[in-house]
Amino acid sequence: MCFGPSRAEKEAAAQQRVEADISKRQEVEKRATQKREDIMEALESSVQERGMRGGSGRRSLFRAGGGGFLGRFY
Repeated sequence: MCFGPSRAEKEAAAQQRVEADISKRQEVEKRATQKREDIMEALESSVQERGMRGGSGRRSLFRAGGGGFLGRFY
């Protein structure tokens, strides 16, 4: 005890650190995958709710109801 931890204790501590790092990395990867899936799901649902694939500012030039270029002049 006067000379510090033994070699076996040092090796056991090193092994525990490696295992902790591996489990931490796996947890981070798991959360990243879940976030990616949540984002993709949110994007897909917003596109489906709007009923179009373009974006909020994309409109047809020939659309009835005054939208677009031709609606301004006819």
